[in-house]
Amino acid sequence: MTRLLKLVFLSAVLTLAQSAMAADPVAGAKTFKTNCAVCHATTASAQPGVGPTLAGVVGRVSGTQPAFIGRYSPPMKSASQPWTVANLKLYIADPSKAMPGNRMPFARLHDPAVVDNVIAYLTTLH
Repeated sequence: MTRLLKLVFLSAVLTLAQSAMAADPVAGAKTFKTNCAVCHATTASAQPGVGPTLAGVVGRVSGTQPAFIGRYSPPMKSASQPWTVANLKLYIADPSKAMPGNRMPFARLHDPAVVDNVIAYLTTLH
């Protein structure tokens, strides 16, 4: 790897780390409770509700939560995207834009800091 590529990579890693450190998982849990918990559980053993459980969502491939397999929308199943921090940011910020045709009736979270907090909380779920 060339020196320039190493510097670009290191810069990107540091930027992501700073963003993650600035996020507040406790605040994210509160936002989750008021905006997401009506449809989503947070433990792996929970039965799915209107939506799949989000335990272990970070890193999971879209449309693959075992207890929810038969209930995913076709766009969610066919996306086959890993739920990375970047993909979660896009999806939580505007689900219908990030994945047109999905069945999640959530309008969106408008504040990027609030989205980051929710994602910080989601990373704590195993």
